[in-house]
Amino acid sequence: MAELSPSPLILEGAGWDDYALLDSGNGLKFERYGPYSFIRPDAQALWQPQMGEWDADGEFVPASDEDGGGRWQFRKPVPREGWPLARGKVRFTAQCTPFRHLGFFPDMAPVWDWMGEQLAGRTDAQTLNLFSYTGVGSLTLSDHGPVTHVDASKKSVAQARENAALSNMADRPIRWIVDDAAKFAAREVRRGRRYDGIILDPPKFGRGPEGEVWRLEDHLAPLIADCVRLLDGDSRFLFLTVYAVRMSALALAGLLHETFADLPGKVEFGDLAVRESPPDGRLLPTAIFARWRNG
Repeated sequence: MAELSPSPLILEGAGWDDYALLDSGNGLKFERYGPYSFIRPDAQALWQPQMGEWDADGEFVPASDEDGGGRWQFRKPVPREGWPLARGKVRFTAQCTPFRHLGFFPDMAPVWDWMGEQLAGRTDAQTLNLFSYTGVGSLTLSDHGPVTHVDASKKSVAQARENAALSNMADRPIRWIVDDAAKFAAREVRRGRRYDGIILDPPKFGRGPEGEVWRLEDHLAPLIADCVRLLDGDSRFLFLTVYAVRMSALALAGLLHETFADLPGKVEFGDLAVRESPPDGRLLPTAIFARWRNG
């Protein structure tokens, strides 16, 4: 039976050449994405900013309701079609989307690094990326073997393919699949497939390509159960991240601990966070996670 870690962890990310968390406070964060800087809302930034005035190129102003809407206000010219960024060998396009983010999630960087550590030395590892968005994680995983990239958004999968071409990785063994993640995982179980690692980043609410409804509280547990059926005693990891929900990382850990009862390894849980620049800056929490590792 997988062991449950007794204490939460902080998985800390820091900036790199093309990204930095410059400052945060008063419910906002100030970030740099390549040559452009932006202000976005973040309810976790309860403290006061440390910098003076934030000279941003643009700001996302949320709508007055709680549906997640809003609009960008630009103070300086910003390419609406996006601009290239890179992290290591992976190149991708950043863009100001209607959903307040910029086409990728920089706080996932330490997760990508951690998965690479679990697969160190492997070039034949089979991995599955569910709710995989624009493919930065999939391209990173492809260093270690074939990847199955699944997202319900045809537009996101198309962008992921473009990012692969931008990275000169179009010939990597990646299956690009537009599908409902839960339906796909269930079909993989019926096919008898197995994977060496699985990463999933499910939304609070969503719809599949055929109108399938996803609600985290209702559908996460059955999906995790199917994911465990796609792993075995030789598999290396499952990594689950959850954003913007009234849920504890300890609850996610309890779910994984129960579901991984028949496999060895260890279940760990905690917070994802990004360190402000300079390196001794504050930690801004961004998400909760739970993960299973074996070995």
